[in-house]
Amino acid sequence: MNFFEFLNESVTPFHTANALKNRFVSVGFEKLGETDTWNLECGKNYFICRGSAVFAFRIPVTFNAESRFKLALAHTDFPALKLTPNPCKKCAGITTLHPEIYGSPLFNTWLDRDLGYAGILAVEKKGRVAIKLVRGGSLCRIPELAVHLNRSVNADGLKLNPQEHLDACFAEASSPDFTEVLKKELAPDETLLDFDLQLFDTQKAALGGANQEWIYSGRLDNLSSCDALVNGLVTADESACDICGACFFDSEEVGSKTRDGAAGNFLKASLERIFALLGGDSFLLNGVLADSLLLSVDMAHAEHPSYLEKSEPNHAPLLGRGIVLKTNAQKSYASESLANAKLKLICNKVNVPVQTFVCRNDIPCGSTVGPTVSAALGIPTVDIGEPMLSMHSIREMTAVADHEMMNKVMAAFFSG
Repeated sequence: MNFFEFLNESVTPFHTANALKNRFVSVGFEKLGETDTWNLECGKNYFICRGSAVFAFRIPVTFNAESRFKLALAHTDFPALKLTPNPCKKCAGITTLHPEIYGSPLFNTWLDRDLGYAGILAVEKKGRVAIKLVRGGSLCRIPELAVHLNRSVNADGLKLNPQEHLDACFAEASSPDFTEVLKKELAPDETLLDFDLQLFDTQKAALGGANQEWIYSGRLDNLSSCDALVNGLVTADESACDICGACFFDSEEVGSKTRDGAAGNFLKASLERIFALLGGDSFLLNGVLADSLLLSVDMAHAEHPSYLEKSEPNHAPLLGRGIVLKTNAQKSYASESLANAKLKLICNKVNVPVQTFVCRNDIPCGSTVGPTVSAALGIPTVDIGEPMLSMHSIREMTAVADHEMMNKVMAAFFSG
């Protein structure tokens, strides 16, 4: 699966996780279950899933006292409009679907777009609950108010109330209820119990720019990082003694405090189990982690040509000029000098330039999964990413060259 296919398929975190699982299976990774008995063998590759989280890892040729962990993190979710449990409203002759805000999307970018709906259905079949991945065939739309009815919009700016102004037009009012439409996805012996669905932009990823140097797509934050981690892990040279792993968490956009988020025990429990099964002394694990390296990979802000004043002048990454190392004195990013230096050494070896991002002191900094996992594991961490524009828009923008460079860095990290 190429990058654009991955972007177009991964329209929800559930679809992202499914695409990741399929990619790992296609290159020979063995799937493990959390309730299964594991039999790990040196030189082999495995992955484990929990909800919309996936952890893939490669066992080294030899496990010994010198073995350490090389870990990289990304997240499978993105800002979105999630459909409420009872989404249907009927007004003005139209059935609309009411969403709940997930994360911090740029509301105005969702207007006048061709929107699909996708996610999972929880169904009862023969007395058991099963999950079905779905992607609806109907298009929705959130129409903007005409300028004739909002004469000051261009002077005063568009002001949207997320409760009142983001309902999506789904059908004319006399059409069947939305849940009746969902039931068409079921087999005759299945009963719909629950669903977790969200709206998404149906426009496919595309190349842009005079020289096809840019990528335009929804969900680049953080599917670009997911793609780079997969490519790096599966193409890296076989590790002599280090355990290499890529973990893809859900729920980053809403704080990570879920069972498949970075604040859960998914990664920590997996590492403890792997280390023990390979013969490691559990009393030494904390020390081994403290001598390992973690890359937290999430997208970074590029300098905006129309808003230069929003960037810190000496730390304003540019599109197409290399990956970004993100630092913050308040530790919203986990980067520390030891990890930073190791990352720069890797980049030097593969001739990838490193840009540095620091927020202005008068603009609050965002965060990543890096600080959460670094604190829980006690592992040196550096936060990195590809520079991008329109972050959290329904359609974002990044550079082809930067994505290619991130792929090189990840392959080098897992190979070293």
